[in-house]
Amino acid sequence: MRIGVNWGSLDQDLLARLMDQNTSAALPLTTAAIMHEAILQSALDSAQQAEAIGLEPGRIVLSCKMSGVQDLIVIYRALAQRCNYALHLGLTEAGMGTKGIVASTAALAILLQEGIGDTIRISLTPEPGGTRIQEVIVAQDILQSLGLRNFAPSVTACPGCGRTTSSAFQTLARHVQDHIRAALPNWRTLYPGVETLKVAVMGCIVNGPGESKHANIGISLPGTGEQPAAPVYIDGRKITTLKSANIAEEFTAILDNYVRNHYTTPSPNNSE
Repeated sequence: MRIGVNWGSLDQDLLARLMDQNTSAALPLTTAAIMHEAILQSALDSAQQAEAIGLEPGRIVLSCKMSGVQDLIVIYRALAQRCNYALHLGLTEAGMGTKGIVASTAALAILLQEGIGDTIRISLTPEPGGTRIQEVIVAQDILQSLGLRNFAPSVTACPGCGRTTSSAFQTLARHVQDHIRAALPNWRTLYPGVETLKVAVMGCIVNGPGESKHANIGISLPGTGEQPAAPVYIDGRKITTLKSANIAEEFTAILDNYVRNHYTTPSPNNSE
């Protein structure tokens, strides 16, 4: 059972009582600190009431909805110190587009890295007529970027610089990303563990080979003034160099072959 407290609809009697107590204190706290304490007390009191009527502590999940990054961090750090209930993380009213994504990531990444949080929710304002699928994608990307969960193969791609005046690496990175996305539903069924696959698409000879060697499979495209050749690396070893006009198709074929050979299809006889 999730017990939620929202700072926009906080118990006003509790807040007023804490404010009155603070006024007469020798060292009064700030208004923000009183607001935080009211949220904490509201959540913890509600959980204790739930236990009093018979709900097991292990079935209680606390959620404190805040729309400020620093407020959320303060609240959940305090909750983690003051209780053993499961905690649901989420920055409410985060906003639209990159603003909402960055704010949610900034708050949740800090808490998750500290071991705080058992479930998460990303709350983004969708574009007019849009869906909420972006919320799920961002949540998965946060967990995967922190190394907590794997949902899909990751593609490391060159950001571009003065050594990459063409858009070849951008086109190939998009092609590889789209290819993986289309193949993933089938791969998940046939090749368990494929979510851990790391692919690198790099744009020049300076950083390309090194980054490619760190991935399971990587390619380093020629940068400005470099020879029209693209070395391909598998598990740190150079295995071929692509030079044709069909590099995208040839590289994805190598990628498909790697997946088939390195991720085992479960045998129906091994279901015991």
